[in-house]
Amino acid sequence: MGVEKSRSRGRPRDERARESVLRAAKELLEEYGLGGVTIEAIAAKAGVSKPTIYRSWKNSYAVAMAAFLELTEAQLPVKATGSAVADLRKHLRKVAEVFATRTGRSVAAMIAASQSETELAKAFRNHFILASREEGRKILQRAVDQHELRSDIDFDVTLDLIYAPLYFRLLVGHGELSNAFTDSVLEHALVGLGVRPPKGDGPRRR
Repeated sequence: MGVEKSRSRGRPRDERARESVLRAAKELLEEYGLGGVTIEAIAAKAGVSKPTIYRSWKNSYAVAMAAFLELTEAQLPVKATGSAVADLRKHLRKVAEVFATRTGRSVAAMIAASQSETELAKAFRNHFILASREEGRKILQRAVDQHELRSDIDFDVTLDLIYAPLYFRLLVGHGELSNAFTDSVLEHALVGLGVRPPKGDGPRRR
């Protein structure tokens, strides 16, 4: 019984420490970029010991990735409206907005420098890329059900078609990630999918 009481008291402290570490990592990412996210800096900012951090994460990159994923988890879902195509436009804008921040650019640089099968790359792929695609797939299904898109589209190819330009521009860095760009990507994709964007909600020019 004494052991159970001790564990019960410890869990809230562990959770508070985890939240403090992730909050510190987010702030360091946004203020200094990836170079400013060190175990020492995180520990000092979060008010925890380095061993506390190492109990949950292998290194500072792992903490940075966990902070990024938690930061973006609630941002990507889009509330359904009358038009699934309009919702898809909003979703793509949100993905671009995530990476337009200093945090997003830092994470992109971290992924670009890593090997494809590292834990960081796997975490990014499984928890961000695939989560984004699943959200996109749900919206595409609604668009088909509402007859905004052809019923014979290949979902996987369509998802690659609309997401690939964002990640290419993100990793290569040859152009800006903006609403105008994501709107244009979707507008061009919709030509092949057999629909036109709703009137009055086309790409915004800058």
